[in-house]
Parts: sequence; structure tokens; C-alpha cells
Amino acid sequence: MIALPTETVYGLAADVTNAAAVRRIYAIKGRPLDHPLIVHLPGPAQLERYAIDVPPAVYRLVARFWPGPLTIVLRKSDEVPLSVTGGQATVALRMIDHPLARDILRRFGSAVAAPSANRFGRVSPTTAEHVRADLGDDVDLIVDGGPARIGVESTIIDLTGDVPAILRQGAIGPTALADALGMPVIARSGGDVRAPGMLAAHYAPRAALVVAEEGAQERIAAELRASGGRVAELMLPEDPRAAARSLYASMRALDAQGFDTIVVTLPADTEANAAVRDRLLRAATPALTNAEAQQFLLRGAAPSRRSRRSPDR
Repeated sequence: MIALPTETVYGLAADVTNAAAVRRIYAIKGRPLDHPLIVHLPGPAQLERYAIDVPPAVYRLVARFWPGPLTIVLRKSDEVPLSVTGGQATVALRMIDHPLARDILRRFGSAVAAPSANRFGRVSPTTAEHVRADLGDDVDLIVDGGPARIGVESTIIDLTGDVPAILRQGAIGPTALADALGMPVIARSGGDVRAPGMLAAHYAPRAALVVAEEGAQERIAAELRASGGRVAELMLPEDPRAAARSLYASMRALDAQGFDTIVVTLPADTEANAAVRDRLLRAATPALTNAEAQQFLLRGAAPSRRSRRSPDR
């Protein structure tokens, strides 16, 4: 069991055909068995080894975006165990754009299943140090490839339906995807196909995360400090790429300093900010009562779209 660097976040990798190793991934992460894993390919030539009924549109995406931060959902072949896909007939495929990981996969000659190398539901790791801090000796080897240059997980697009659908926002947005495909692309949060990162609650720091609308962060932080507890303000760069690259590392750094609450401003609702907005809203701590929820809304905090955080988080 090894941790691999990628351009997005570090992954916990195992031979996709090794049932015992795949079970170990789920056990180490504390991941629900019905939550699918992404399969990382050594190269595009192996795509039809792990997928069937591959539509021509896939090759347009592969030519434009592989290797890179794009995961494509297709019908799985018999080469992919149901344990990897969460019991589904579909598989999520990607080709990593990191020189060390690509060389390892090329030498291995086969695909690996690799979710993010952290405990389930927590902030994803963007450095080797993050992996060690989360997983300790549970991982046999960590390949240190430096900080992830993108910093948030890959875009996931489902090509098993009539219309291409984005299941998870990432660095590659709908405009670029639609341009490559020559057809419209929709965003979908539900449906029959499950994919990593679609849960309402995910990517959370240990501290409570309060997401504020523009102009409200300082006021909310002051009010929370007045009620007791250690409160930090997370200041994200204005540049969307820089914000994505620093998001997880910044949340981890504030966790390490022992803050009880983190307040952060939700970036503007633009396509370039979509991935960061998605991660913040999924990581946001919900108010515990309706009265508290009303107070947060009155103060300018962004509404949470999730119920109370589950115990395994």
C-alpha cells in the first residue's frame, strides 16, 4: 500500500485487481464500501481494458485533457471488481499528470485504485507530510513528489448517459469540457451513478468551518470570538488557481494550531471558483438548531446544504 503524488491531491494506491489490497484501502480510510474508488491508468491505451461501450466522445476528452485532472465515468469491464466501484456497473477512470506517479504506473504496467490518502471525510492531503500526519504507519510507503500543483480533486464527468454530466467540480470546468465535446455539459448532484466527492458532507477540517458571504467574514469572526473559543479567519487568494492550491494546506495549518472555528469568505459564484466553492460548502459546519441557523443567515453566513455532521467525521 503506497501513497502517490498527483497534480490534484495525494492518493492511497493499490493494484486494482488485488481484492485484499482494495479492502485495505477502505479499512485504512474508514471509507463506506459503497463509495467508489477512482482507477488510475498507466496510459490511454489501457482505457478499453477497464471500460466497455466507450463512446467516441471519450477520445476527444482524452486527447485534450489526459494526462490531467479529469476523471471519466464509463461502463466497467470485467477487469474491474465491484469492490472498486462500490457495487456499480460503472467505473471512474483517470490518468495522473505527475512525473513520479506516471513513471511508477508505467513500470507497474497496470491500473491502481487510488482515493485521496487521508481518513474518510477529512481534508485531502496535498503534501507527503499531510499523508503521514493522517495515516501514520498504516501506509507502507509514501512517495514524496512535493506539493500538489492544483490542490483540489479532479473534475468527474459521467459519459454513461445521453448528456455528459459533471458529478464533481474540479480544475477543468464545463466550458472547456463542452468545447472539447462539441455539445452541452450539465452539472448533476444526484442520479443513479455515485462518484467520489458527491456526499453532502466532505473535505472537513477538525475545526468548525463557517462560510461567510463577501464582506461578512470579519464581523462573524468577531461575534464568534465574543462567545468564546479560538476563531481563525482563513484568507484565500483572489486568484482562483492559487485559492485552490492553498485551500487544503491552509485548513490543515489552522487545525494544527488548535483553532475551534475557522471563518472563510465564499468566493464569487463563477466557473473558475466552482471547485473551491464546492469544497467549502461541503466542509461547512451546519448550525445545530434552527435558531442558530437563522442567526448565521442574518449575520451573512452562507447557508449549509447538509444535515448535522455524521459521527465518523
